[in-house]
Amino acid sequence: MGRSGIEAQQDPGARTGRGRAPGNATDTGPPRGSVFERVAALSARHRWWALLLWVVLLAGTHVLASGAGDAYRNDFSLPGTDSQRALDVMREHGSVQAGDSVQIVLHDEGEGGVRATAVRKRVEPMLEEVGGLPGVAQVRSPYKDGSAVSRDGTTAYAAVTLDGRAEQVPPERAERVLTTARGIQGDGLRVELGGEAARAAEESGGGGAEGAGILGALVVLVFLFGSLIAAGVPVVTAVFAVGTALGLIVLASHVFTVADFTPYVMMLVGLGVGIDYALLIFTRYRGELLQGQDRESAARRAMDAAGRTVFFAGCTVIIALLGLVVLGLGSLQGVALAVALTVLVTMLASLTLLPALLAVAGGRIERNVARRAAKRRDGGQGGAGSDGGPGGSRPEGAGWRRWGAAVQRRPWAALLVSVIALGALAAPAAGLRLGFADAGNDPRTKSSRAAYDLLADGFGPGFNGPLIVVAESRGGESVAEAAGELRRELSGVPGIAGTSPPVPTSDPSAATVFAHPGSAPQDEATSRLVAKLRADVLPPLEQRTGARFLVGGATAASEDFAATVADRMPLFVGVVVGLSALLLTVVFRSVLIPLKAALLNLLSIGASLGVVTLVFQHGWFGVQPGPVEAFIPVMIFAIVFGLSMDYEVFLLSRIHEEWERTRDPSLAVREGLAHTGKVITAAGAIMIVVFAAFMLSPDRMLQQFGLGLAVAIMLDAVVIRCLVVPAVMRLLGRAAWWLPGWLRKALPRVRIEHG
Repeated sequence: MGRSGIEAQQDPGARTGRGRAPGNATDTGPPRGSVFERVAALSARHRWWALLLWVVLLAGTHVLASGAGDAYRNDFSLPGTDSQRALDVMREHGSVQAGDSVQIVLHDEGEGGVRATAVRKRVEPMLEEVGGLPGVAQVRSPYKDGSAVSRDGTTAYAAVTLDGRAEQVPPERAERVLTTARGIQGDGLRVELGGEAARAAEESGGGGAEGAGILGALVVLVFLFGSLIAAGVPVVTAVFAVGTALGLIVLASHVFTVADFTPYVMMLVGLGVGIDYALLIFTRYRGELLQGQDRESAARRAMDAAGRTVFFAGCTVIIALLGLVVLGLGSLQGVALAVALTVLVTMLASLTLLPALLAVAGGRIERNVARRAAKRRDGGQGGAGSDGGPGGSRPEGAGWRRWGAAVQRRPWAALLVSVIALGALAAPAAGLRLGFADAGNDPRTKSSRAAYDLLADGFGPGFNGPLIVVAESRGGESVAEAAGELRRELSGVPGIAGTSPPVPTSDPSAATVFAHPGSAPQDEATSRLVAKLRADVLPPLEQRTGARFLVGGATAASEDFAATVADRMPLFVGVVVGLSALLLTVVFRSVLIPLKAALLNLLSIGASLGVVTLVFQHGWFGVQPGPVEAFIPVMIFAIVFGLSMDYEVFLLSRIHEEWERTRDPSLAVREGLAHTGKVITAAGAIMIVVFAAFMLSPDRMLQQFGLGLAVAIMLDAVVIRCLVVPAVMRLLGRAAWWLPGWLRKALPRVRIEHG
């Protein structure tokens, strides 16, 4: 009953036989040779088995993951850097500083401050109790170290050294330290806990951002399809894929290093990509129904066309992500592998689970498509429509055809306006400062932020990011004299507010000196100070004393990580762009199209990083200013470059299909926009909603990810695909599809559009 209604609303391209084999309107015969068609037919015929398989995969991986537990760990080690060598020396010589520390911060503005007898009688027993807690290696009382009390006597801190790195300390241990310390709070005494382990214990994850993203995507899909069932199919596919990938990565964390923030990045990318891929296939499926295909044929043909696009687009995303391995940056490699795994599982779900869901819900979806087609047809009756469709019905994508024609009439204007706007947005990225957020960027409601502020007020802004300068003898002799001279030298360096006495290790051949900058850890002046110590201050001292000096600590390590990322970024970009361009050259058999795609993607990514710089580095819209997380640019580049290729492949595959049919480059662009403009806009809107939802997270890193990805996709879907691509293709004309004869013979022939 729905078939006649659908056939009456056929796409004008269907009436010319475009996009399908002649005389095959209701082909229900055996599937053709395409592997994508065969997979779709197999999943549809055995729909319940396919669904059961995915349920078992999802449940099984989570059962195994729950039993094994995760082994996430942040490894930002950089072999060969000063900070890493300093840490290695401390570990080698048994320094307690090789373990992270937290600070119990005490503040009392009453008479006598923290030195008051009544306050001391409460603090000292508490410190003894903390010293006996599991995981605590050492507690240094402020009453035994006068430098641990501020000049006005209102603030003091007890240094609690842990027996491991912050990421290795179970959150409950830091919570026990805080609970024990706060047991004495009251009567004017304030107690807070600072340090990375304290921050980790207060982390609240994504804050429900993933749920908000799914809900927002569902709203967009319902608006697009007019049916909750139709809207639910892409969402269910994405949820199954992401859920399975999350279970797998928990197990994989026991094999290779995976950072603790990886699951949130996986959800962010997986939900966006999963819904996007399923939407591309599902939209083609609805289009085949509108052309008169039955459900089985529509599913097979959709998989043969959009399924190919999803496969090659997914491969591009994976290539871009695996390019991060080239950087060799510790757990960042694990993040890249985890997100690549998420995209791979999402591809498999789109190619196997989605056809099964379409087979199960196909009847209701077909009836909904028929009703909507009938409404459009009935609404257009009463005269010839503006597009000349039967009964006044307007051909699909008529608005996009007109838009494409308008852009092609003034291609230079569209191109120049777009490039100037994107260039202006990208300009702030030239001043991008990389680093890591510290407690000073946390919400003021957190104890770690309160401790940070109290220490900065009481001891100076640089107290929260001390430089740990390690002195090591070269022949195993005592380093005490050299360490003393090191402290005297550091005390006279402009920009250093104070130094600590040398702290010996378990053997006399190494010691550490804490140097507190006069500027905050994230201040550019601190970066210059680290560089000055390494280049100008310490080398002459090494020559005089014969010892070796290394600048370490969290602040120096952050500088080293940012510098390493910046140094290796060109190689990473070159590898990703080169491999992606090669893939596009093979797929579209063109030299200029891959070059155009690479340049435009770089422009949109630069613009998104410029926006991130304005908001998070310069503090626009009331955001706490600070450096951009050091790995954000490379992650955004890898993810966005891959996702942008999704739209590039989807749009150009349809343009190429029309070019092969008509050999008219301008018509091919207009028809390509007409058939893909709506779905690209919808897919972009869904990704924007999913990514922007992560800006609701309390985690600054996820906020930066969410904003960067949302802006990049918005610019790509709106500016690049709707303005720049039609303009550039119009200016290139037939040259867009030029390929040298020798290269044409050498390249394998691969088709991703429906032939």
